[in-house]
Amino acid sequence: MIPAVRLRKVATMNTAIHFDIGSGTLGRVLVAVNGQGICAILLGDSAQSVTRELRQRFPAMQLRRDTARLARVLPQIIEFAEGARAELDLPLAPAGTEFQRRVWRALRRIPAGSTASYADIARRIDAPRSCRAVAQACGANPIALAIPCHRVVRSDGALSGYRWGVARKRTLLQREARR
Repeated sequence: MIPAVRLRKVATMNTAIHFDIGSGTLGRVLVAVNGQGICAILLGDSAQSVTRELRQRFPAMQLRRDTARLARVLPQIIEFAEGARAELDLPLAPAGTEFQRRVWRALRRIPAGSTASYADIARRIDAPRSCRAVAQACGANPIALAIPCHRVVRSDGALSGYRWGVARKRTLLQREARR
C-alpha cells in the first residue's frame, strides 16, 4: 500500500495549471492558477516569452490556457499594474523554499508607495546576514506584483535588478507613489 503522503504528492503533481495572458503598458501579463490559488504572475514582452517562462517554472505540469477561469482575476492584475487599483486581495500559492516564502511574506508587508532594502528584509525575517539570499529570493519570485519584489531597493535607495526589468520596476514604483 502506498502511504497517504505520497498519494497527495502525486495528486498535486498531476494538477493542471490554468493561465491566461493579457496586455498593458508594461507588456504582456500572464496569470496562472492551480488548485490553491495564483501560482504565477509573469511579465514579458510577448505571449511566447511569458508562456515559455511558465513552462520552465512548471515543467511537469499540464498547462491549459483558460480565459473563462481567469476572466475576473486577469483584469484585476492588469488594473493593479496600470495603477488603477491600489491593492490585490487574491489567494496566492507560490512554490518555493521555506526561506523564500519567509522573504515573500515580508515583501507583502511593504506598503504600496514604500520601499525597503534587501538588508531591511533580511532583518525583518531574523536573518540579518542573508542580504544576498534575500536578493536571490526576490529574483526567484514567481508572482510579480502581488508579491511586490519591485519594492526592494539597494541600501542606498538606488534601484537594482528586477526579474522583469528595471524599467518596469521604476514604472511600478512611480505609479504606486502617485496613489
